[in-house]
Amino acid sequence: MIPPSDLAYIAALCLERAGLRVDTERSYLIESRMAPVARREGYESADAFIAALRNRRDERQGWAAVEAMALPEPEFFRDHTVFEHLLGQVLPDLARARGGEPVRVWHTACGTGQEVYSLAMMLADTQGLEARVELFASDLSERALEKAQAGLYSQFEVQRGLPARMLVRHFEKVGESFVLSPRVRQMVRWRRVNLMDDLGGGGQFDLVLCRGLLGQLAPQAHDRVLGQLTAALAPGGRLVLGAKDRPGETLARVGPCLYGDRGAVRSAA
Repeated sequence: MIPPSDLAYIAALCLERAGLRVDTERSYLIESRMAPVARREGYESADAFIAALRNRRDERQGWAAVEAMALPEPEFFRDHTVFEHLLGQVLPDLARARGGEPVRVWHTACGTGQEVYSLAMMLADTQGLEARVELFASDLSERALEKAQAGLYSQFEVQRGLPARMLVRHFEKVGESFVLSPRVRQMVRWRRVNLMDDLGGGGQFDLVLCRGLLGQLAPQAHDRVLGQLTAALAPGGRLVLGAKDRPGETLARVGPCLYGDRGAVRSAA
C-alpha cells in the first residue's frame, strides 16, 4: 500500500515535469504504473521505489516514474472515421494547397506508435494519393519510443483495432509477437519531446495529431500545450484532437475531431 504522502509526491513530480494531472485518489492506477518501473529498477514494490525516489531524488528514476504515468492507452486505428477523413479529404486538400511541397505531419504523444503507424499503413496502401507526406512522431517516454521504432507488438496489442488484412499485409510473426515491415517503420521519424518545453525551434507542420493528451493535463499545462501545438501549425494547417479534448477559443472545428485557426477558417469561408 503506497502511503498518501508518496502518492502526493508522484503527483507533484508529474505536474512539475510534464504538466500531468494525477489523481491521488486513484492509488491503484499509480501503483500499477509504478510496479513495472520498480521491478526494472530492482525494488521489491512500488512503494519501496517511491520511498527511495523521495530520499535520493535520482533524476533518471524520476523521469522513469513520470514517463510511466504519462503512457497513453495505445490502439491501432482508434476512431477509424478520423483516419478515413484524413486520408480521403484532409491530406489531399493540404497537398493541393502546398503545391507539390511535402505535407508535414507530426503525431505528438505517440506512445508506442500504434496511431502513427495506422496512418503510415493507410498511406502505404493508398493508390493515387498525389501527396508526398512526411511523418514525424514524438513522445515524452524514451522506452515508448524504443518500442515504437522496433515495431514489435504482442498478440494482445495487434488485436486492439488492427484489421486482419493489415496484419497479414504489413506484419511478420516472430515467435509470439508481430513485427511491422521495415517499409512502414521507415516512413516515420522519431524524437523525444516534452510538450511543456519551448517548441519554438521545432518547425511548422501541416497536420498535427494530439489525441487524448490534453485531458490528462492540469489547466495551466493544457493551455500551454494547446498554444504550442497551435503555433506549430503552418498557415492553413490542421490540428487533430481527441473526441473529449477542449479545443480552446482560437480554434474552429472543420471536421471530425479536426480544427483549424479560427481566423483563417473564417477568412476562407
